[in-house]
Amino acid sequence: MRKARCHSRVVQFFSDYLVSRNIWYCWNNFSSLFFNVDISMGQGSALSSILSALYISPIFHILEKHLKNLKIPVSILSFIDNGLFIAQSKSLTVSNSLLFCSYNVISSILDKFSLILEYGKTEVFYFSRV
Repeated sequence: MRKARCHSRVVQFFSDYLVSRNIWYCWNNFSSLFFNVDISMGQGSALSSILSALYISPIFHILEKHLKNLKIPVSILSFIDNGLFIAQSKSLTVSNSLLFCSYNVISSILDKFSLILEYGKTEVFYFSRV
């Protein structure tokens, strides 16, 4: 957050919020002991959406630069931690190839950030005036 030039009070608030956290894991019938984690926040936390947006915004910025350099005319809309890619073309084939290329670019970028793209949640819709 300092690198993003957030105000020092905002940086201090998140620093205080994220310290002295505990976490434990469950897998089938196994449950681990609690251990300290100073970088974790539960998914249901009031601030998790805000932190997701702060973390993912630079990734979308990088993606836009890559798509522009590759001359891939795809628009991106972001909703907190979800992205919507829009390709406009009169041809289904052209739209699909634009989306395919942008999908590969974002997959590569997310991989570099050690983030996982959930392929099972990916959807494609094609709308036609016909």
